[in-house]
Amino acid sequence: MTTEADIHLIQRIIPHRYPFLLIDKVRDIVANTSAVGIKNVTFNEPHFQGHFPGTPIMPGVTIVEAMAQTAAVMVGASNGLADKEFLVYFMAIDGCKFRRKVIPGDVLELKIDVTRGKPGAKVWRFHGVATVDGEVAAEADFTAMMDLPKDDAA
Repeated sequence: MTTEADIHLIQRIIPHRYPFLLIDKVRDIVANTSAVGIKNVTFNEPHFQGHFPGTPIMPGVTIVEAMAQTAAVMVGASNGLADKEFLVYFMAIDGCKFRRKVIPGDVLELKIDVTRGKPGAKVWRFHGVATVDGEVAAEADFTAMMDLPKDDAA
């Protein structure tokens, strides 16, 4: 069972690429239960050019997207979906709150817990908490639809 995904495995599971691949690593994967995504925030990311120029702040929507990418990698790694045509779509985002700025130089940790979902299910629900140095930066509950290739759908 895979408990960690480096950037190479991440790219084999989800289709996102620069500039929209927002996680660098996923660790502590507990199959179909939880995982922690890592995002190293750097100044050279394209959104910093226009999002509060002179005071670069990571957009909140990209933090939530990074949570979703972490969730997708956790589900994909847990269910052997590397090198499959695996797509995930947001269905809902609830209770989203932003608590602190995320700026270049921060290491964003994205703790994801499954609140509903199981292998073969199309609809999954997650709770995500993003932290920097142990301080909560954002949190959200979100629902996603897993679109599996026809030969892999349960």
